[in-house]
Amino acid sequence: MAAVEVARFFSFSRQYQWRSLFRRHALTRQPCFTALFNSDSNSNSNSIGGGVRFGGFGLSMCLSTNTSNTSNRTTSKSTSKKKKKTKIATTKQAKCNSNFEEIKRKKEKDKEKEKRRTRSEMEFDLKEQHYDYNNLFGEGHIPVLLGEVLQVFKRSNVPLRSFVDCTIGAAGHSSAIIQGHPELQLYVGLDVDPVAHEKAQTYLDSFLNRNSGGTTSDFTMHTFQKNFKDIKSILSEVDEKLLIDGVDGILMDLGVSSMQVNNGERGFSVLSDGPLDMRMDPKASLKAEDIINTWPEAEVGRILREYGEETNWRHLQNKIVKARLDGGLHSTGELVNLVQSMTPMSKGRQGWVKTATRVFQALRIAVNDELKTLEHALRACFECLSFGGRLAVISFHSLEDRIVKQTFLDIVNMSNGEGAEALSSVLRLDSYAGKEETWVKQRVSGRNGIILTKRPITPSEEEESLNYRCRSAKLRVIEKMRRQ
Repeated sequence: MAAVEVARFFSFSRQYQWRSLFRRHALTRQPCFTALFNSDSNSNSNSIGGGVRFGGFGLSMCLSTNTSNTSNRTTSKSTSKKKKKTKIATTKQAKCNSNFEEIKRKKEKDKEKEKRRTRSEMEFDLKEQHYDYNNLFGEGHIPVLLGEVLQVFKRSNVPLRSFVDCTIGAAGHSSAIIQGHPELQLYVGLDVDPVAHEKAQTYLDSFLNRNSGGTTSDFTMHTFQKNFKDIKSILSEVDEKLLIDGVDGILMDLGVSSMQVNNGERGFSVLSDGPLDMRMDPKASLKAEDIINTWPEAEVGRILREYGEETNWRHLQNKIVKARLDGGLHSTGELVNLVQSMTPMSKGRQGWVKTATRVFQALRIAVNDELKTLEHALRACFECLSFGGRLAVISFHSLEDRIVKQTFLDIVNMSNGEGAEALSSVLRLDSYAGKEETWVKQRVSGRNGIILTKRPITPSEEEESLNYRCRSAKLRVIEKMRRQ
């Protein structure tokens, strides 16, 4: 009963826990309550008071042991809590520092990129750039880098008598060129898209009727629903002498026009639901739907990696192939939903939109075989130029711009290997005879021609703010010269 009374006594104590009495003593290795009653052999009392009075050694050892254990546990708990808080604070600080450094690096990278960028210094004024506002409000299409294109072909000592627009689109550039060059005698417009070709032809006919006094009496216009890779056969059809004498100016605008993007049935838009088509020429047999649902898995991955420059291409490839088990993907909405399902929610709307844009770009390039066609067309267009004629190309993504840049270097006989300096040299504006052309900052001269834009011209900040779709546009210009 004595042990029970001791336990009951310590159960009411706020300072000590009664269970500690039943732990083994540090010295005797016996339970504390045993040491309490066996510590003094002369004690005849079994009461609590007697235990406390005569068994002081056992009780004191028990209490001291309990006190030390309790304090140790309290100290260790507080220490562990402090360590945990310190660790959490350190981790948070490290993450903050990491995010800060990442933001800082990104800003520095953007600044460095902005320094390398050759922004246009022109004011964005459509009225001064001979743009017809009827076309603007009718189709909602604003031609990209219009003033800069007009600058390229506006030369006081070299008249523009013949001009070819390889991608007529909504005829924004073409109408401005025709109005800005009264000396123009021949205009040829091409577009593989039948809808764009029909609208452009109708618009240019009405435009010429309204501005009949702004052109020469012998002015002729020809439009063709053909691909620009066939430019030689097209010019031969117009006049065989053009292949010998050449044309004074050629423009290639490689972007998808607004009327194509805005039409969901064409399948180009990420934000509009429609069939997975993406054909520039509706007569072509290959559709984006065919690539998604029937092409080999490895080939789908290659397209996403090379044409879309998508870092997460393997995951996308697996998702697309897995979707075939459930019937495949047959609309742009289904493809967008697939991209959304694998994009982290933390990245928000911009995250999946950017990924979907890269996927759509990859499929569009594959469907229309754009990159191979572009390289062939660039060489063909340069060969169709007269001596002193200029070819201007507007690209909208890095793959196109890389091909344009490298093809221009190959055309002027400049390579990146040994002897590059012997073949051509980089000349600054002060050594260039045409000082009135202030847009020429640096040029690359070769045996066959001159690249007038060592770095591509990009839209001004004003134009970019007014026309968001032009933000990635790059203009490169090459001029043909008589081989020496």
